[in-house]
Amino acid sequence: MTGTLYLCATPIGNLEDMTFRVVRTLKEVDLIAAEDTRNSIKLLNHFDIHTPMTSYHEYNRIEKAHVLVEKLKEGQNIALITDAGTPGISDPGEDLVRICQEEGVSVTSLPGACACVTALTLSGLPTRRFCFEAFLPTEKKDRQLVLAELKEETRTMIVYEAPHRLVRTLAELQETLGDRRLTICRELTKKHETAFATTFSRALAFYQEQEPKGECVLVIEGKSFDAIRKEQQESWESLTIPEHMEHYLSQGMDKKTAMKQVAKDRGVGKREIYQALLEEE
Repeated sequence: MTGTLYLCATPIGNLEDMTFRVVRTLKEVDLIAAEDTRNSIKLLNHFDIHTPMTSYHEYNRIEKAHVLVEKLKEGQNIALITDAGTPGISDPGEDLVRICQEEGVSVTSLPGACACVTALTLSGLPTRRFCFEAFLPTEKKDRQLVLAELKEETRTMIVYEAPHRLVRTLAELQETLGDRRLTICRELTKKHETAFATTFSRALAFYQEQEPKGECVLVIEGKSFDAIRKEQQESWESLTIPEHMEHYLSQGMDKKTAMKQVAKDRGVGKREIYQALLEEE
């Protein structure tokens, strides 16, 4: 009988965010795979957990995943933990889960702290629809492609960033998205937790005076539907009304329906379109 891989969420700051279920599971499994054993030993000692550990991180994620899967297939139960938060979110845990699924090994997730969701709920921005980008790519071409996608994103966006790259990233985001609202979250769940509701321009001015410190979660306002409608209307207005009519007539639309659609596109009454066409004749 194969064992089970347990994805165990660990605190992102406050140790009291550790769940009873995770503590019990970490004590009961045969092995704990940790992103950084030197960091995780402090957590295990705090909760009096003495289960053996092994390292599983970005640089051994594929090779070590196969080693762990073989242990699971032998019947061992293994817990996966990251330095902070939920395994598989912006870390190599996703590769281990994929390989477990391919090999028919059972996987379960023990929920707990997650920086992106914590920041989202603190942001004051819409939470019904959101997308998680984690860290933007470092390679220039990939980064430009992602930024171009984000420019048209209507959902609230969540981006992680290190302090030494924060100003550069804020400047790039402002250049791409315009001066949007955002909330910059730091020290989540800790004593000096902050949720800085601001705009790109105000944030850049602030960080010219104050050196950024600590990992940041940026929660960014999505593109509004009003802005999209305005852009669409402006694009139509770049055409003359006869050109706009021809756009639809060439698609087989009858004149009456085309006039109605042109009026809708331009945000005017159908009578105005009719009058403009008469003047062109």
